[in-house]
Amino acid sequence: MEILVLGGTAQLGHAVAAAAVRRGHRVTCAARGVSGSVPAGAELVPVDRRDGLDPLAGRRFDAVVDVATMSLRWVRDALAALGAQAGHWTFVSSINAYADTMTPGQTAASPVLDPVTDAPDFTSEDRQVDVETYGGVKVASENAVREAVGDRAFVVRPGLITGPGDRMDRFGYWAARLWRGGRVLVPDAPDQPIQHIDVLDLAEWIIGSAEQGRTGTLDAIGPVTTLRALLTGLAEIVAPEGTELVAAPPRALLDAGVSPWSGPKSLPLWLPDTHLGLTAHDPAESLAAGMPVRPLAETAHAALRTERELGLDRERIAGLTPAEESELLATLAHRVW
Repeated sequence: MEILVLGGTAQLGHAVAAAAVRRGHRVTCAARGVSGSVPAGAELVPVDRRDGLDPLAGRRFDAVVDVATMSLRWVRDALAALGAQAGHWTFVSSINAYADTMTPGQTAASPVLDPVTDAPDFTSEDRQVDVETYGGVKVASENAVREAVGDRAFVVRPGLITGPGDRMDRFGYWAARLWRGGRVLVPDAPDQPIQHIDVLDLAEWIIGSAEQGRTGTLDAIGPVTTLRALLTGLAEIVAPEGTELVAAPPRALLDAGVSPWSGPKSLPLWLPDTHLGLTAHDPAESLAAGMPVRPLAETAHAALRTERELGLDRERIAGLTPAEESELLATLAHRVW
């Protein structure tokens, strides 16, 4: 197959292009080329989507995978330029498309946010996009894809994407922190649901779905576990002997200025009660559609390799600094998991 990846240099796009090359396809990546290189065996066509897709004019592809955008205009431009002559079309949306952030067990049939059609273009460098706006842009983009390519569309809604190439400091924060060992501050929310999907599994599933002509809308998620099971499992894989997971009450963390999930002075993967549904969707449809799920150890070691490449002591966009963690451990009540 001739496969076009709109992207191909950052985490998911690179993994999708690499999976397509491994499976014997001819792969073109349309990207600026500033986030990294494309996989060996793929062709890079330098494209800045702010300026359109003229370098791809006249080319036909058996499958298109659009992973690189948070912009409705970019989605529409790609569909206008390539939709008529393309075969299968995959659009990577987001779990943030759903209107209900609290209820566990939701599926792809659950209600979504109202579409947002008037937001500015967001790029991968934008870190402060309002979550509802982001989700609404994704819903509007999904609608544009379905309207343009009809029954050739496959819309996937990933949740937390982990594994190699992850720069978001969520799963990777914990891999790096647990690897250092010692007393590790965690939120005392042991039963909080959490689910993730390794980027390599997601990429293989996306390309396999293009090969099979799978269409419709599905969540792109793995099984649900608990925060305690995930963090203790990670500790068993990467932490040195003697590491302690020291759990502080969520209320005390909030009062001390610690944020859930992301941002400065945060504890990644910890969610407020209002958002527990986002990491507890029903994975049955995804798994039945062939979503692979690799062992946690593979994801953990891959994430740790990425953390080392990025620099374990770098300034992070999420998590606690060593000084912040030390102060909290000294001042907050806690228990050892």
